Amino acid sequence: MKAWMQDPVLQLFAGALLVLALATTIGSILSIRIAKGKPHAVIDNLNSRIFAWWWMVGLLGASFACGKSCVIVLFAALSFFALREFITLAYTRRGDHIALAVSFFIALPTQYALIWIDWYGLYSILIPVYAFLLLPILAAVSADTTRFLERAAKVQWGLMICVYCLSHLPALATLEVRGQPGGELLLIAWLVIVVQGSDVLQYVCGKMTGRHKVAPTLSPSKTWEGLLGGIASATALGASLHGFTAFSALEAAAIAFTVCVMGFFGGLVMSAIKRDRGVKDWGHMIEGHGGVLDRIDSLVFAAPVYFHVVRYWWT
Repeated sequence: MKAWMQDPVLQLFAGALLVLALATTIGSILSIRIAKGKPHAVIDNLNSRIFAWWWMVGLLGASFACGKSCVIVLFAALSFFALREFITLAYTRRGDHIALAVSFFIALPTQYALIWIDWYGLYSILIPVYAFLLLPILAAVSADTTRFLERAAKVQWGLMICVYCLSHLPALATLEVRGQPGGELLLIAWLVIVVQGSDVLQYVCGKMTGRHKVAPTLSPSKTWEGLLGGIASATALGASLHGFTAFSALEAAAIAFTVCVMGFFGGLVMSAIKRDRGVKDWGHMIEGHGGVLDRIDSLVFAAPVYFHVVRYWWT
């Protein structure tokens, strides 16, 4: 029992569960004291997000308990659902069916299989080089030229965002990091906590003090006050959790700031795509969060940068 309590992974997840329990209690109090048990847009949305976080933390914790293989399988499944959401909103035609089948059933599993066997030289270029060249070839042989460039670019973009970028998260588990306590899985947990924490803190700060919109046409809910307050708070959070990583407090703060900024721009880019398609959310799979892509949009932009920072400076 004492050994379990000294396990850094268990300590980190115990802390996350404690925060969720506190958030659930606060949400319940707000529903009783302010909403009086009646529908309230902000409070109901907050409680839905907290409820969804219980499931997400539970899934991540269960995969950690099973080891690296389960973590890779979990993120492969997330990539599949995210890619499905992306392609559902993209304009495609019959001539794209072969390219789509290759994306879902060959490129995606191959990318994660290469991570499983730790073949960095190939999984680092499989999608941005070989899939990038192959997919438009497969679409071209159908001889359907209607909006060809748009269709090819959308399939390529979907594969890059939903599979290639996201796959850098489980790829962290394959690194051998100097001085990393508790194993490389903690690097994944640290990134998820910091980037997702930044999203939550930006939301809370924006609701409390937000006045000036960052990009009204792209994401009306994002404010400068929320952005600055959320990133500053998440940077402090990342620095405070440096003991779970191989980083010093200053290094953790610098990396946290970088990934939070990348996460913000990731959310902005994905919002621009949603506005182009005329939708509010990518899907409805996660209550209170929309689709899978709505939840991981910041992670997909932060993960590759974080992976290469760690790989080049700490391995």
